[in-house]
Amino acid sequence: MKVQITNKEIWSIAIPIMLGNIAQTIINFTDTAFLGHLGVIELGASMLAGLFYFVFTTIAAGFAIGIQIIIARRFGEGNYGRVGVIFEHGSFFVLFLGALLFSILYFFSDALLGWLIESPNIYSASLDYIKYRQFGIIFVCFNFLFRGLYIGISNTKAITYSTIIMAVVNIFLDYCLIFGKLGFPEMGIGGAALASLCAEISALIFFVTYSYITLKDKHFGMFKIHKLESELMKRILRVATPTMVQKLFSFGVWFLFFIMIEKMGETATGISSIVRSIYMILVTPCFAFATTTNTLVSRTIGTGHPDQVFGTIIKIIKNCLICTMPIILILAIIPIQVISIYTEDSNLAMLAIPSIYVICVSSIFQVVGNSYFEAVSGTGNTSAALYLEAAILVIYTLYVFMMTHVCNGVQWVWTAEILYGGLLAIVCYMYMKLAKWKEKRI
Repeated sequence: MKVQITNKEIWSIAIPIMLGNIAQTIINFTDTAFLGHLGVIELGASMLAGLFYFVFTTIAAGFAIGIQIIIARRFGEGNYGRVGVIFEHGSFFVLFLGALLFSILYFFSDALLGWLIESPNIYSASLDYIKYRQFGIIFVCFNFLFRGLYIGISNTKAITYSTIIMAVVNIFLDYCLIFGKLGFPEMGIGGAALASLCAEISALIFFVTYSYITLKDKHFGMFKIHKLESELMKRILRVATPTMVQKLFSFGVWFLFFIMIEKMGETATGISSIVRSIYMILVTPCFAFATTTNTLVSRTIGTGHPDQVFGTIIKIIKNCLICTMPIILILAIIPIQVISIYTEDSNLAMLAIPSIYVICVSSIFQVVGNSYFEAVSGTGNTSAALYLEAAILVIYTLYVFMMTHVCNGVQWVWTAEILYGGLLAIVCYMYMKLAKWKEKRI
């Protein structure tokens, strides 16, 4: 049977998701670019404290992916009236989750960061960052939930608009609060955190307003009071819990990656802060198309055409490579010019170049690996996705530990990303070929 998903459909979903992903990338980019002119301490602290914060937000991101998968399945089935019911149940859980995560951040951040970070200078600056950023956790949780809704119903314009708002607010307030411009106080790294908090709040205000205007009178059942269904809540948690654990585990290991690099010294940490920011730009298309894979696989199964799944995955990978390769080539040709955006230290810039070449190669592996991984999640078997990635992350962590203790150059540690992407591609492809995912019901 001819594959029904067209390139136009893929791009119509992927581009707004890409723009949505760019929101966090822009926040990271502007924070790193501005703070890089203050010094390597601020660079390292913003990276480690920011990653520490995102470890908690990924739990909410995992739950939102579970909601997204179920909404996409109901949407594919044409059961539109259930969308609002599912979203309402998700909102109750997200409110509880956000309050819990904020409590952990508020009461335990000092002790946890003190235990993880070796440099007293980076630790002190990290506390200045997290004391403002922690207040954004509940807003981020709801932002993820709204993104899951709009991706699930394949109507992602709202994500584009929210991204523009977040970017404008963050860039403007970064400039004002980090350096004390236009009458604002000079707050340094704390100003970057406060700017990010304001950007997250502005995005949620937009999502609520936009959704009320555009979805209230539609057949999705939004902004109505529905009866609490314990069976639906159980089904949501059955799908979402593995993705929550998987995202926590995955990003927790990513955070551990930088903690191990921090032990190599402040220069290695500063280099990795720059490389991470550039890497997040490189893989933005990868994550957007991977999320598209998740949605379209779930929707395709929902329409009763599981035989079209593999053709859809291949088509998405090809489109993602078309989007990614020009960025990789530009970065590989002019790495020093890109790095100079972040720092005026020419020695630091030269030391970062080998790691830049490593992430250029890694990005290609990530495109294939993440597409097949999200296809596994899109089948609804999120537990399998959790187990597969957990096994890979164990190997990844051991490899990073070895590289940080055996090699002097931080670029060798970054080769772990190539290993991760390659293993993810192999094991998830084998799962999609051999497992009985067509019978999965959610």
